[in-house]
Amino acid sequence: MTIPKKRLQSSVFRFKQFIADQPSAALAEVIPSARLASILKAEAGAYRERLYPPLTTLGLFIEQSLCADGACQDAVARHLSARRARDESACSLNTGPYCKARQRLPVSFIAQLRFTIGERLERAAPRQWRWRGRSVKLLDGTTVSMPDTQANQAAYPQSGEQKTGLGFPVAQLVGLVSLATGAVLGIAMGSTKGKGSGEQALFRELMPQLDGGDVILVDRYHCTYFTIAMLMARGVDILTRQHQLRLTSPDAIVKTISGNDLLVKWRRPQRPKWMSPALYATMPEELTVRQTEVGGRLLVTTLIDAKRILPIELDQLYRKRWQIEVDFRSIKSETGMDILRSKSPEMVRKEIEVHLLAYNLIRALMARAAVMAHVMPRALSFKATLQLWHAFSQQWRWHPTKRTDEVLRTMLCAIATMIIPHRPNRIEPHAIKRRPTTHAYLTVPRVQARAAILNARKSLKVVP
Repeated sequence: MTIPKKRLQSSVFRFKQFIADQPSAALAEVIPSARLASILKAEAGAYRERLYPPLTTLGLFIEQSLCADGACQDAVARHLSARRARDESACSLNTGPYCKARQRLPVSFIAQLRFTIGERLERAAPRQWRWRGRSVKLLDGTTVSMPDTQANQAAYPQSGEQKTGLGFPVAQLVGLVSLATGAVLGIAMGSTKGKGSGEQALFRELMPQLDGGDVILVDRYHCTYFTIAMLMARGVDILTRQHQLRLTSPDAIVKTISGNDLLVKWRRPQRPKWMSPALYATMPEELTVRQTEVGGRLLVTTLIDAKRILPIELDQLYRKRWQIEVDFRSIKSETGMDILRSKSPEMVRKEIEVHLLAYNLIRALMARAAVMAHVMPRALSFKATLQLWHAFSQQWRWHPTKRTDEVLRTMLCAIATMIIPHRPNRIEPHAIKRRPTTHAYLTVPRVQARAAILNARKSLKVVP
């Protein structure tokens, strides 16, 4: 069935209004209407105009991922409220049609929107948001858990330290995040067990998303010869900490720049099992990297121009790698991606993409507010921005179209005031003071625990 053009335009407009993606003097649209329509057509194809068309379903899915409740019943209730606000007929509160609409929603459509937002934010970042005019990207890994179903266990097995029936499936994620805007630029997902499941293997999947001239900050786990060689081949510079097991011999020192600032030569190690002979043959036999000790850290980088880049600048830049840890905390804690709800691997991947898309949309609001207020996006609070979006999102549902710009401008001004206090070298214990309530731990599968309770009840003597 061919979608009426007017109906598609109306759907696109409502979706962009919902995500507050309106053109303004602060920043251009992150998803132009024509681009959104073309992605929808390419990924979703022709579809029937149902009660839950793709953009309506995606909007409810995004709102569901950002709300504390997170239930499908809550999403359906919001849809009923929105329809009545537009003087449309009421819909049923049955969650079945909405759940089926979520299953029909292509994961490629969500991923493409998430990628488009991140890419456009990164390209629109002003020069003052960058490091020496260069794009800096952060990379790190994290894990998420999901319901204990056979399908999820098969795709993402639980930890081997847990007994069967007591653990939860765990998926490993490696993300590529912009230092300037905080937007997620790429994501690779895999199991925590088996071949190709490590962070380095997932990192290699993301390397094609790096551009020449980029600088990437990673932890010491990725300080390997072949990782650096492949990045250099793409014209990407790396800054990382020296791996604790790598020792620099005096023979490897090519030049002493000053004190502990050295140029050292690495020789190509033997071919690892994951690398093909053809790819190994393209690896250089030697690499020259810069090794400098500053700020209590031993840093390794391919930024070897010591006259332009001082060690203290490298230390200040590497300290910002911690931002990705904060970003993952925001994604998992504030948007609720830490514990997923989906019971199949396909929906697990879709749920993760929706969470990341919602996260990028909030980052887009922060970038727009930062441009308007002439501050850095990283200086603004993600949680406060999310709270303000919740507070103002209902306004677009009830106010006429002509007042959308006014409401959006008020929200952006409010976001710009939520500046995080500057707290250099802040130290906090990694512990909690409040004790949790005491509950017995489940030490056998739930089915066995229920059977034991039933047997105990049957053995009780009932007094007439």
